[in-house]
Formats: sequence, structure tokens, C-alpha cells
Amino acid sequence: MTRFRLPLAILALAAAVAVGAGFASSKTSQSSASVSVGAALQNAFVSVYKNVSPSVVQIQTSEGLGSGIVFDSKGDIVTNDHVVGTSTTFAVTTSTGKQLKGTLVGAFAPDDLAVIKVAPAGLKPATFADSGNVRVGDLAMAIGNPLGLSSSVTEGIISGLNRQEPEGGNVVLQSAIQTSAAINPGNSGGALVNIAGQVIGIPTLAAEDPQLGGAAAGIGFAIPSNVIKSIAGQLVASGKVTNSGRAYLGVESADTGEGNGAYIGQVLAGTGAAKAGIVAGDLITAVNGSPVTDSSDLSTVLAGLKPGQTVTVKLVRQNGSTASVQVTLGQLPGGS
Repeated sequence: MTRFRLPLAILALAAAVAVGAGFASSKTSQSSASVSVGAALQNAFVSVYKNVSPSVVQIQTSEGLGSGIVFDSKGDIVTNDHVVGTSTTFAVTTSTGKQLKGTLVGAFAPDDLAVIKVAPAGLKPATFADSGNVRVGDLAMAIGNPLGLSSSVTEGIISGLNRQEPEGGNVVLQSAIQTSAAINPGNSGGALVNIAGQVIGIPTLAAEDPQLGGAAAGIGFAIPSNVIKSIAGQLVASGKVTNSGRAYLGVESADTGEGNGAYIGQVLAGTGAAKAGIVAGDLITAVNGSPVTDSSDLSTVLAGLKPGQTVTVKLVRQNGSTASVQVTLGQLPGGS
């Protein structure tokens, strides 16, 4: 049988057409897959919002607006301590616009958490995740009432974990979650949720740009859900916190204004500081190797430590001499 050979040019053209067709098919397939993934993600965001927003309320006081999360089926709502401020009664608005009267159950300023109570009225409790499973890079959505815009949502990712972030007034968030989801005034006390619709934190603080002033875009901090569950659970049970889980040195400190340490104004009897020989008038200049220039630094360092931990505290005595002492940290006392 006679075999015919195609010219090389025709063979090359046929191969090119085949490759081109395959490439076009691949591009079409990739494009379709991208659209499919994008649609699935969009639907997931919509689903999370629909599921979680009924559990987020607006809280109004004489001082301003904030947000809160329905904690249980009994009408307990968890929010930030700085949202409730000095108020003991509140105007609470649900996602459907229903108006409820709230009263203070208890607050714990060191963790900037508080619980208020309303008539249950069919409110939907949120589902709280184990924040120990949160990972940097996870998707996150913040749901709250920024600037009074009810049930608003922003999205981003988890940008960092275990941050010790000062809020002012010697209040330091311990193990805070950093997120790129926008946090604006009014978001405080609301919900930071994962893509499964579980609360992983309460948006509390937006970072400030030290050079330009104002909020730093894409840098916000939230109280982890495990802290929320522990502290809010205690407030609901007894109106106070008996197990704070926060390290306690046992001193009252102040700033010198010179950035040379935290000045100790008082040492409480029976505490780790007292047992270690720290006295009023000492300057604390470092704890466990972390420099301390003022009382805010001291609070920040302690926020990253645990009760029962033994740490080295460096001191400057009133006579100018220096000393290093070993202190076994206690637990920060609770209260309402």
C-alpha cells in the first residue's frame, strides 16, 4: 500500500492549530472555574451575613452608639466595656428594627467586655468558634453598626494573632486577633466571624497611624472568642469575673514622664511583687527581658504573660541602685 507524506509546513500548521485549540479550551475552562469559585465565595459571604446579622444588635447610650452580640437565648448580649461606658440602661435595636430596653449585667474593664440584658423576644444567639483554631490568612467578616449604619458588613482576612494591644487607660487587649476587615466607630462590640458564620472575635480597636494620625487602613483588632466565652460566661453567671486568666504583678504604677520606667506607687500585700521585695518608690525597667519605659509598657508586657508564671523583674531603687528579682505572677482580681 502506498503511503502519502504530508508536507512539513502542513504538519506544522496542523500541530499549531491543535495546540491553539487546546490552549483556548484550557483558558475557557480556567475562566469558567474562576467564575464558579467567585460565585461560590460570594454566595458564602451572603449566607454568612444572613445567618449572623440577626444576632448582632445596635446599642445606644447617652454617650453614643455601638454594637453587641446575642450571647444566649436568655437575652444576654455581650459587647465592649467602652461601649456601655458609665451607663446602666440602654436602647437596643435588633437587625429588624425592633426596639428593646437593656440593663447592665456586669463589666470587666481589663478585657474591655460587658454584658447587658434584654427581654429574649426571640433573639437568635450567635455561634462562638474556638479562636484557638483561627489561622493567619483565614477569611473574616465584621458585622456591626459603624457610624450608625445598621447591620453593615466589611470583609478581609486574619492578619495576625496573639497581639497585645494597648487601648489607653492601662487597658490592654490580650492575645488580640488582627484583621484587615475595616473597623469603624460603631463596629465596637459587634461580630468578627469566619466563613462558617461563627463568631471568632469582637471588633474593638482600630490602629492609629502614628505619623498621619487617624485610623490606619486595614489594621484592626478583635477580642478572641475564647476570651469572650470565658469572661461573658462569668458575668452572666454572677455579674462578676472570678477567673480572669490574666497575669497580676500586684502593684499600682504611674509614669515618671521621663520614659525611664514604671514608677511603683503602691505594692499590695500578699502579692507576688510584695513577696519578691518590690517596694513603693521602685522603678520597673524590664519584665522577662521586655523593656518597660512607662506604666503602659508594664500593662502591655503583663498582658502577654500568665498567672503562675515566674518572671524576672528589673528594678531601679530610690537610692539609684539596681536589682533583679524573681516574681511569681498572680491572677488579676475580677469584679463587676
